[in-house]
Amino acid sequence: MTLEALRPKILACRQLDELEPRLAKALGLDPERHVSAGFITADQDDAMYAALDHATKFAEVDVVYAKSFYAGAAHASGPYSGEVLGVIAGPHPDEVREGLWSLRQSLLETFCFYKVEGTDGPAFFPQVIGNLGRYLSREAGVEPGTAMAYLIAPPLESQIGLDAALKAADVEMRKWFGPPTETNYGGAYLTGALHDVEAAARAFSDAVSAVAASPLAALRRPERERH
Repeated sequence: MTLEALRPKILACRQLDELEPRLAKALGLDPERHVSAGFITADQDDAMYAALDHATKFAEVDVVYAKSFYAGAAHASGPYSGEVLGVIAGPHPDEVREGLWSLRQSLLETFCFYKVEGTDGPAFFPQVIGNLGRYLSREAGVEPGTAMAYLIAPPLESQIGLDAALKAADVEMRKWFGPPTETNYGGAYLTGALHDVEAAARAFSDAVSAVAASPLAALRRPERERH
């Protein structure tokens, strides 16, 4: 099946060159390292998390806050809320500015959800990240530079897809997202050699697509029935 990219939309992005100390403390920032901060929202949470990680590879910034909003972008609290808020911080405004720009580029060009072409969905996230930055490596409990399959789908599809992914390749499940998440999805981080995480992501995509093609496939009359 051919997959169609569903590109995320950046909704709001602002930078504070020097954070007010009380807000910095509330956000858990290190005053020695985090002076300036950038705030960004978008309508896809997992694409944002991957893009935030990407920013740590191109600028001297840390991801200091990243949260999904309940129920997803379709039920956002305001026109610029979307599905997620991400915050990066660094020692100088120029670093944060560079981080926000690299984040923008990866959101618009690299990271996104997909659906089976010619259908109404479901939307899912079969993302391979060849070398993790400092944010997602911390979340997954691995070293920066590790290859990872970041696999997310709606509740049932995510579990069928993960079963297929784990059977298809020599990968380790580093973190499981039990459905429903804040946005009513599920999934996992799988790590391993690059060719293995790629194979896992393909198997995940194929399994999710198969559910979309025949969602009630398991409802067949059994050969034996209890009476």
